[in-house]
Amino acid sequence: MLFKSLEFKRLDGQKVKVIEIPVMGKDHSYAFLIQARLQAYLTRINAEPEPKSVYSFRDYLKKILKWPDYEAIFQSEVLQNNA
Repeated sequence: MLFKSLEFKRLDGQKVKVIEIPVMGKDHSYAFLIQARLQAYLTRINAEPEPKSVYSFRDYLKKILKWPDYEAIFQSEVLQNNA
């Protein structure tokens, strides 16, 4: 799975970086969910009075999504024979 990061400046001039954002095609069944949750997460970060400099979107999704949905998005491939 590919991940992207997003870096921006808040109105007060502080740089904020959001890491571990999954990259999905528009035809993926969870693409809209990821987009909507990312928008809500960025709004939440902007509303914080004292934000951190780095946030993990993956950790945020782990807290708010149901586990089967989280696993479907971040499914890891099982390696055979220690490859």
